[in-house]
Amino acid sequence: MLKSQTEWPEPIIRVQSLSEGCIDSIPDRYIKPPTDRPFVNSSSSYDDDDNINIPIIDLQGLYGDDFDVQASIMKQISDACRDWGFFQIINHGVSPDLMDKARETWREFFHMPMEVKQQYANSPTTYEGYGSRLGVEKGAILDWSDYYFMHYLPFAIKDYNKWPASPPSCRDVFDEYGKELVKLSGRLMKILSKNLGLEEKVLENAFGGEEIGACMRVNFYPKCPRPELTLGLSSHSDPGGMTMLLPDDQVAGLQVRKFDNWITVNPAKHAFIVNIGDQIQVLSNAMYKSVEHRVIVNPDKERVSLAFFYNPKSDIPIEPLKQLITPETPALYPPMTFDEYRLFIRTNGPRGKSQVESMKSPR
Repeated sequence: MLKSQTEWPEPIIRVQSLSEGCIDSIPDRYIKPPTDRPFVNSSSSYDDDDNINIPIIDLQGLYGDDFDVQASIMKQISDACRDWGFFQIINHGVSPDLMDKARETWREFFHMPMEVKQQYANSPTTYEGYGSRLGVEKGAILDWSDYYFMHYLPFAIKDYNKWPASPPSCRDVFDEYGKELVKLSGRLMKILSKNLGLEEKVLENAFGGEEIGACMRVNFYPKCPRPELTLGLSSHSDPGGMTMLLPDDQVAGLQVRKFDNWITVNPAKHAFIVNIGDQIQVLSNAMYKSVEHRVIVNPDKERVSLAFFYNPKSDIPIEPLKQLITPETPALYPPMTFDEYRLFIRTNGPRGKSQVESMKSPR
């Protein structure tokens, strides 16, 4: 396993500052190779209803008395996990006011003076804090985004001093938001487990039971004068367990890979976008697959999104569940802790699906 790096290989430049100074060009460090560049429509607002969309699933009847409705919702989730790796959920129980407040509080943070934000500058050691790059490869082509990364669980590494003190509501809002998303993620994990034909707590227990990990990355994608040349976030699958994304409510950006096509997600109002991470792909022995996704940027508007990651306890070996292993479906992956896998990912930066695929046991 590669050793962690304590310093960034080059001086950090904030993309937000670049955006404010770029008129009709962007630095070469952000220009992607031609094969990785996005096709950007002239309009990327949510007014375009012609986009194919990922499934939208209404959870309203999941805990009611109508068993047919429950079975229908369970099947919709199962189909989405197998066919897409992505789906949206509405009527999920999290307050729309809290969702809006969380996103706008973070938008406010990114518009604070630079000297305030710089107090929270991060390093490659934990990534916690204010950042502008993911991998540590010197000379790498960078993404057109800044971010803020924070730990929420386990409580032993939850450090309020690393959470922004400004705006004043930030810490309270994220505490409440995190609590609600941990509950919602736990409910979904039980559904995924049952849909795999397992007892409802099997996936959760494989993650560490009540000792799971959770963290959040707030993404800030500044305006970009040449959106056709770069990406806000390069193609990748999420290394963790399950991701709950609160997207921007004004500007499109997330793209999901479906076969050879990139589909721009059109979020439903006050929906969370849920996606399967690499750890559930490993546990399910690839019955559920994490899916490549990326983010495009906009020439006229900034974007803010909140990605909440629900992860295994960091030191538990993750491997295909014994209940899913048969002579016809042998284990595809060797055991690896999430800490080991996360270090592997952070060292290399986003690289499509190649990271999890490279873990497969030789046959």
